[in-house]
Amino acid sequence: MLTETQDIEIKKSIPEAKWMAEKAAHEKKVDELLNSYLEARSRQEKNPVMDFLFEYYAFRPSNLRRWSPGVGAGLEYTETEQLPEISELSLEDGVAYVDPNLFPEKRISSLRWMITMLENTRQSRPSFGCFGMHEWAMVYRSENPRHSQVPMRMEPDELAEFVGSRPLLCTHFDAFRFFTDPAKPMNKFELSREKFHETEQPGCIHSNMDLYKWAFKMYPWIPSSLILEAFELAMDARYIDMQASPYDLRDQGLEPIKIETDSGRKEYKQKQEMIFKKGVPIRSKILDAMNRLLMMAES
Repeated sequence: MLTETQDIEIKKSIPEAKWMAEKAAHEKKVDELLNSYLEARSRQEKNPVMDFLFEYYAFRPSNLRRWSPGVGAGLEYTETEQLPEISELSLEDGVAYVDPNLFPEKRISSLRWMITMLENTRQSRPSFGCFGMHEWAMVYRSENPRHSQVPMRMEPDELAEFVGSRPLLCTHFDAFRFFTDPAKPMNKFELSREKFHETEQPGCIHSNMDLYKWAFKMYPWIPSSLILEAFELAMDARYIDMQASPYDLRDQGLEPIKIETDSGRKEYKQKQEMIFKKGVPIRSKILDAMNRLLMMAES
């Protein structure tokens, strides 16, 4: 049964033809983004951008393709077989909805933590001075670089000299934790898992990339359209991340952003600011969706 709260929250049901068209458009967009990548992956071809987005973030392409309206939307239907494959759907008088009463109580504390972290980040002043040095710090004076099969743009000694000549200003713990041991003491900021929500700032490439992670963690409670929007931002951010890295990925079509030069640092900063601007409305929409979910789950 719809509770009184759900009656208030589900303002209007979506006609069957409309939501089915939205679902089909979502699936088509994901297919256009991923089909060529998935075909290449089936041939065991590596892709430093897309592999990262599906291996590090561990949200399968099939999950990204799966459509959900999120909480607060009622789907009119005539045949249950046509409804989205979502186990958290409840049915009432010809209307299906993602039921907030089925949100696991044990996940409410995690949801509150995400809201606090995202709100703190949104209110923090953006910083654009790191110039993507985190990827360089991950291979600094390492005999076994993480992606040893990929050639570097510099010899090891030259790379070490360059890293030593630049300040390390990483504010993102999940990037910092992959720094080599010699690089970690060189970072200006002390970062830890416990202080994660305090040190995040919205200018960070990885903080914006992670909007995708925070969004998909709330599937199917958050609309798939918003998860896909965050995924596209993460793709853009990862391209920049890899272009500015010490790896030579020109055979993958990634022309280097040479942050070892003044012009390269200027280019990186411009692209970092672009990602920040794109991320502002997405972060706000994720926060709105999470706050709405929390209100409904706790009622």
